[in-house]
Amino acid sequence: MTVTGRRAALRWALASTVAAGCAPSRTAPIGAGGEGSTRRTAPYVPFDVTWLIRPRDGRKYLGVSFAGASVTPGYLDLWTRKAGKAPNLLAQRFSWDEEFPADRVRAVWRQRMLPYLAWEPHGRTLREIAAGADDGRVRRTAERVRDLNVPVALAFAPGMNERGRPWGPRAAGAEDFTGAWRHVHDLFQDTGVSNVVWVWSPTVTARPAVPLEPYWPGDAYADWLGLTGRYGTDGPRTYDGLFGPVVREARAFTRAPVLVAGTTAPAGGRRTAVVTDLTRAVTTRDDVVGFVWVDAADRTGWRIDSSTGALDAFRRAVADPRFGFDVRRP
Repeated sequence: MTVTGRRAALRWALASTVAAGCAPSRTAPIGAGGEGSTRRTAPYVPFDVTWLIRPRDGRKYLGVSFAGASVTPGYLDLWTRKAGKAPNLLAQRFSWDEEFPADRVRAVWRQRMLPYLAWEPHGRTLREIAAGADDGRVRRTAERVRDLNVPVALAFAPGMNERGRPWGPRAAGAEDFTGAWRHVHDLFQDTGVSNVVWVWSPTVTARPAVPLEPYWPGDAYADWLGLTGRYGTDGPRTYDGLFGPVVREARAFTRAPVLVAGTTAPAGGRRTAVVTDLTRAVTTRDDVVGFVWVDAADRTGWRIDSSTGALDAFRRAVADPRFGFDVRRP
């Protein structure tokens, strides 16, 4: 089943449930986006994220990650003033043993940003997850995501091709990863979740490289290629050099859109060129929906304002009206 077919089937199932008088959640926010009333007499409208997967008219996500720093409104406002534009996607981590951070996700959405969560399965092996060892936790998370009824981009077990990760190639095989992914996805779908963008997220700089096709769960199970990779001091200097090889490899088995789900560049003279090349690549490639800049508070060299030239280049690039579209309006 294709992604479109899978989502159409889910919408039909949800519509049938509502028509029968059995809404997926009697207490979920009303209307697409969770901003409406919670009056039980109003119709429940499950959020459909289809239009967010492939934004129309060449619109692009301007994303930011603060790599674990506390994202207070003041902190975000400061970054917005530096960048000259507010981001419309905020990436954060979500640990396996953590309860779904509904309040945090709701706050991100209310600030007109798509919440992006890297769901890291610490404490459980992928094989255990696939076998159902944590089905209660997964179902509980799915229910909270569904009941929140705002869109969430979810990257399960990101960096699965990194040997240093607890769920990477040293600890688990590709079949363990795809088994866990499909099991989690199916539990979400069985729970009536329609508001998740599923992000398959390998690390492009992982060495030694492992073949990625065995890790692909299938087009019916993933919506975005969420590629992460940092420009190194001696590494690739362009989008084509850093992300191009993995995109070309992935195109042998999927046409899913690409989100640069996390990148940055070292401080110094190269950063201006990197920023210019990255933003040009994102705006000129139809299959790339945006990028996330990792602006780590404890890594001065990663910040967009680490040099005047790089900041000026960043501001000029994201001033393009295609960046930072309103995620609330199809």
